[in-house]
Amino acid sequence: MSGKNKGIYYILLSAFCFSLMSLFVRLSGDIPSMQKGFFRNFVALIFSFVILVKGRREHWPGKGDYPYLFLRAAFGSVGLFCNFYAIDHLALSDANMLNKLSPFFAIIFSYFLLKEKAAPYQVMCVIAAFVGTLFIVRPGMGSIVAFPALIGLIGGLGAGVAYTMVRILSGHGVKGPFIVFFFSAFSCCVSLPYCIFQYTPMQPWQVGCLLLAGLAASGGQFSITAAYAHAPAKEISIYDYTQILFSALWGFLFLGEVPDWMSFVGYLVIFGAALIMFLKNKA
Repeated sequence: MSGKNKGIYYILLSAFCFSLMSLFVRLSGDIPSMQKGFFRNFVALIFSFVILVKGRREHWPGKGDYPYLFLRAAFGSVGLFCNFYAIDHLALSDANMLNKLSPFFAIIFSYFLLKEKAAPYQVMCVIAAFVGTLFIVRPGMGSIVAFPALIGLIGGLGAGVAYTMVRILSGHGVKGPFIVFFFSAFSCCVSLPYCIFQYTPMQPWQVGCLLLAGLAASGGQFSITAAYAHAPAKEISIYDYTQILFSALWGFLFLGEVPDWMSFVGYLVIFGAALIMFLKNKA
């Protein structure tokens, strides 16, 4: 396969894995999001540690990179915990679509943090994406989904800042495995005190679901890293939105979820904005 086709294959695999992560997080039952996040990141921590040990020092960053690593880990952790809360309280497809707002947030924060000017079409796409978000969040409508959707939106914001930090670190030559390791270790340390003092007892099947969620997330993390190693984002990023289709399928098959018409309108607007950015970047 060509590099582009390999990139498409890996990003589709990543979308499939992350959608499975969402399903397993939901199936694990009524457990606090912090506790779920700990188990998810503990598995990723083990995987990334093994890769670091095999790679010896080739992945290690310089001293000036650690502030960006802390920001990536902090905002990434906020994004993760908020995303897990949204997964537990919204339709899977709604929660995943809100998390997919991260590229639009990345444009905003790249302007302020990296001094990258946004093209007019990017500004219009960001505005359109947030208009689409209103159909999912539904502020002021007295809907039971409004607060969880707002938390999910904050999760997308956290992920957007985290991805901006990843761009800075990648530009400095910091390798993906160390970024994943640092984020996983940071997130585990943050959530560990909560798990110790506010631990919710779990059944073996719940532990199994969370370990499977961590395994699926690790597969998604390393697949998306491989995808962008084979092809530039402007050629394959749009395929990442297939995660919404996978999530909608799992939600229908295993949870009996059918998104309402307002959510579908929001999906179409956000996906349309992403598609326009993809086509303009490719051109």
